[in-house]
Amino acid sequence: MRRMVFAAVMAGVTLAFAGHGGATATPLDEAAERYRPHMIKGIGEALAGARSLRERVAAHDLDGAKRAWISCRAGWERSEVFTAGFVPELDAQIDAWPNATTGFHAIEAKLFGAGSVDVEHETDALVADLSGLNSRLRDMPLTPQGLLNGTVRLAYEVGESKSDGGESRISGTSLDDMRNNVVGIRLAYQTIFAAAIAARDAKLAATVQSKLDALQSLLEVRDLKRVEVTKLRHVSEELVLALQSAAPKLGLAKPALEAAQ
Repeated sequence: MRRMVFAAVMAGVTLAFAGHGGATATPLDEAAERYRPHMIKGIGEALAGARSLRERVAAHDLDGAKRAWISCRAGWERSEVFTAGFVPELDAQIDAWPNATTGFHAIEAKLFGAGSVDVEHETDALVADLSGLNSRLRDMPLTPQGLLNGTVRLAYEVGESKSDGGESRISGTSLDDMRNNVVGIRLAYQTIFAAAIAARDAKLAATVQSKLDALQSLLEVRDLKRVEVTKLRHVSEELVLALQSAAPKLGLAKPALEAAQ
């Protein structure tokens, strides 16, 4: 699921702040650095799933390949807080949608749609892309601004573009996509921003926490048809507004949802 305007916004802001990381690290910079192990874990799990997918495809094991695709997808969806903003070119290759010719959704269409394991080329490319990303994670500069942008963007996407059926329609795993997105949002928020916001505005911190809890609760249903879409969109928008309101209190720019015209 990709909205390229979001990628453009976050790539630009990330570049704007990247030159300021070396001299004097602030507490928020240090908090952003504490997110790195979680980022490494999520992409590592996605890579392990992709390698398993390649093995199952080589064995012509359709059911096993489907399970591996789902496993790979979970680690990726938890990582979308940073992927579009910090590695937009890889993000587009790995998770392009809806007109996917590479990555997750090109594979999904054949495995789940056509019932075919003729995805060797696409799976090799996915493994290569995730391997390349994994090798960059330990040295990739992280900025609080870029991570807040990604957190806000993903919260918006959950309500705005995933709640109506989502991007993984063929596999039927869109509900899991959203659940893993919320896990990623919560993890980034609590690791990087929660303490700083609570110290500056306890009421706002409580609002963000309540919206996160509400978003998670709305997704604790048996299937996508049972999601209360209107409520989900409303809570998603409220979470976005709360996080945008927190930005100036943290000394950061208000995250934008669309590229400047």
